[in-house]
Amino acid sequence: MSIQSTTLENGLRIITDTVTSVDSVALGVWAGVGTRHEDMAVNGVAHMVEHMMFKGTANRNAGQIAEQIEDVGGSINAYTSREMTAYHIHLLKEHTPLAVNILSDLLQNSTLPPEEIERERAVILQEIGMSMDTPDDLIFDNYQETAYPDQALGAPILGKAEIVSRMDRDALSNYVRHFYTPSRLVISAAGHIRHEDMVRLAASAFDSLPADQDVRTPQARYEGGENRMEKSLEQSHIVLGFRSISRHDERYFSAIALSTILGGGMSSRLFQEVREKRGLVYSVYSFHSAYDDDGQFSIYAGTGPERLQELIPVICDELQKIIQETVLPEELARAKAQMRANLLMSRESMMTRAGQQAKHLVHFGDIIEVEKLLRDIDEVSADSVQKLAAQLFCCQPTLAGLGPLKNLESYDRIAKRLGA
Repeated sequence: MSIQSTTLENGLRIITDTVTSVDSVALGVWAGVGTRHEDMAVNGVAHMVEHMMFKGTANRNAGQIAEQIEDVGGSINAYTSREMTAYHIHLLKEHTPLAVNILSDLLQNSTLPPEEIERERAVILQEIGMSMDTPDDLIFDNYQETAYPDQALGAPILGKAEIVSRMDRDALSNYVRHFYTPSRLVISAAGHIRHEDMVRLAASAFDSLPADQDVRTPQARYEGGENRMEKSLEQSHIVLGFRSISRHDERYFSAIALSTILGGGMSSRLFQEVREKRGLVYSVYSFHSAYDDDGQFSIYAGTGPERLQELIPVICDELQKIIQETVLPEELARAKAQMRANLLMSRESMMTRAGQQAKHLVHFGDIIEVEKLLRDIDEVSADSVQKLAAQLFCCQPTLAGLGPLKNLESYDRIAKRLGA
């Protein structure tokens, strides 16, 4: 079996996906923590910690961390999401011990130097400022906060400027101590690597992680509602969404199929009706976000302010049609083909393979073979897609609008169109 996992005595999990036909290894540490695990008083701490891990350890300064990877032709990066933080490296197979050594140094020995905190604070504040000037970043933050108000799941990943401005070193070190613990971490590698070699390297290097603590994540509380932000822009940006299912729900792939049929590509219903037939938008698409205990089904569209009045009724009509009219066999077949292709083609990237397996282990606690995922996709039926649509699109919607919005009809009128 190409995919193997081992749990060390301290609770740290290691998973490998061996591909001997390549010359590289993609590996990293995936932590099952993110923005939703923050205390609201320190919103942005998860993202700031991710930045600060690269700013010096007891053994390397910030320059040496980057140089030692790039000296051997590799790359190193990281990201923070709502439920995950990852630190990953891609390099040639013979340099795998170096990558493990650097990752363990970052996770266990970062010194969080005060002068670097001040510099990185300025960088993150610039990043926040850029997102405020980028409509298709800002609207999704507004949308998320409206769907999940007054809770960390709805807070911006970058954090709020007023909180980041006063974030201190104690907040960062407390977060690391509470959340970067063995049972929350997975070391994942994909490429030309033997599982037993990866286990040996990791067991030797990751021997100084902080002890596990009992930390509980509050249940997600979806509320919905509306957020309208008038702004002088050339386009009006709209996100319309609904509470959906978690990643653990057996209907997960039905939700992905529903999104694919409705707004997943150029052949999707929304693209064909809204853009191709009516010319109302340049961009329209749908997507499904699944969390540990909740989910969202969302639709984005950007249009000229003068077309906004026509756009919303058309979108609402398409949502009603997928409830009332049978999903065509060719639509379902096309959606399944796209889902299968996305899954299989993504595995041509070693980094994607490492990330997929890490997420499976973090989120589900087990290896999930590709063959099982393909069977789950095959089992999606037109009936399961239609029943899920009927459940989702009649609940309390979330509406976010950004730009010139005088032609955007009232929230109550939109909810009435949807039967909510």
